[in-house]
Amino acid sequence: MKIRQIAEILDATVLAGEADLDHDAKTACGSDMMSDVLAFVKDQSVLLTGLINPQVMRTADMMDIVCIVFVRGKQPDPAVIEMAEERGIVVLATKLPLFTACGKLYAAGLSGGGIRIRE
Repeated sequence: MKIRQIAEILDATVLAGEADLDHDAKTACGSDMMSDVLAFVKDQSVLLTGLINPQVMRTADMMDIVCIVFVRGKQPDPAVIEMAEERGIVVLATKLPLFTACGKLYAAGLSGGGIRIRE
């Protein structure tokens, strides 16, 4: 799915990386725990989170995340936006809660980011 489509589905504002909206995202992950993101997320993923600190950007950079969506109307610091620009990561912001945003993307065909439940 193109990042542009994700922005439309979530009625999101583009905060960084407008030139990269036509890049593909293969999976999505919703989490406020960066340790889970480090453990389970695949590359070329979209991260949906309510955390707006610099650690989110560092984690995204390490995991080759192509887009971060800040949920619940959260707005990161200008320094976080600058980090995204330097790293080539698209940043979106939506007023939707995390659960709803993930559900909308899943319903539109974007699969989960690799967490496997053991039976």
